[in-house]
Amino acid sequence: MAITADHIRDKLMKDLAAVHVDVEDTSPNRCAASFRVLVVSPQFEGKQLLQRHRMVNTCLAEELNEIHAFEQKTLTPEQWEKQKSQ
Repeated sequence: MAITADHIRDKLMKDLAAVHVDVEDTSPNRCAASFRVLVVSPQFEGKQLLQRHRMVNTCLAEELNEIHAFEQKTLTPEQWEKQKSQ
């Protein structure tokens, strides 16, 4: 299965009802082995960081078997708005 940034973005948007997702292929030659994501979802409200990351990892369980490195940042819509205004 070819894993693309678009595939990851679409899956996170759908499964986590995300309002914003940034996905960056950070592989040196863009070979889809390393990704950095920012996920903004109301489903993260009231959840600790570890719970949020587990939600993302569960959503992408199949893909993470093929990915070498995965960095994630998870925010609620309120946290995202605060971050954007800084």
